[in-house]
Amino acid sequence: MIQLDEQLFLWLNNLGSANWDWLWLFMTNKFNMIPLYIVLLIVSFRHLGWQKGFLFLVAIALLITGTDQVTNLFKDGFERLRPCHNEDIAPLMRLVKKSCGGAYGFFSGHASNSFALATFFTVFFRKQFPAMKWLFFWAAVVAYSRVYVGVHFPLDIFCGAVYGIMIGWIIARMSFRVLEP
Repeated sequence: MIQLDEQLFLWLNNLGSANWDWLWLFMTNKFNMIPLYIVLLIVSFRHLGWQKGFLFLVAIALLITGTDQVTNLFKDGFERLRPCHNEDIAPLMRLVKKSCGGAYGFFSGHASNSFALATFFTVFFRKQFPAMKWLFFWAAVVAYSRVYVGVHFPLDIFCGAVYGIMIGWIIARMSFRVLEP
């Protein structure tokens, strides 16, 4: 399975082109997503009001903190090198980012966080804002960007997405019971 993951990574990563690197570097930079996060918070506060909106914000903070911490536990526990740190893979790939990041990449924090947020907002506001499901497209683009720039294997992305969806669903259901929009 690892060998297949490495081959898939090399194929996907080498599909890239210098003409498109700017787009994927933009998508992989978490700070470039701040406008999206602000819009989501404005929509949430307008719909929930200040008191419930604040509790909603606390739920999001718990979601992201929990996702990040579990991701770090997995990275330190599995110690799977990122492609750009793997001596067998690094010479064959395109590293689009200036830096590779930490040594370990299983599983992707970008994938788990973006899919957790997409799931959380989609489940919580499923009746009020059905268009929230488009956040899954955004999450998939962010997740793929990590393969494109050369810092994660596809399996890192897949497992991060699965974990993000699970934790996003759990926190959304718990929050819904308390806040019912």
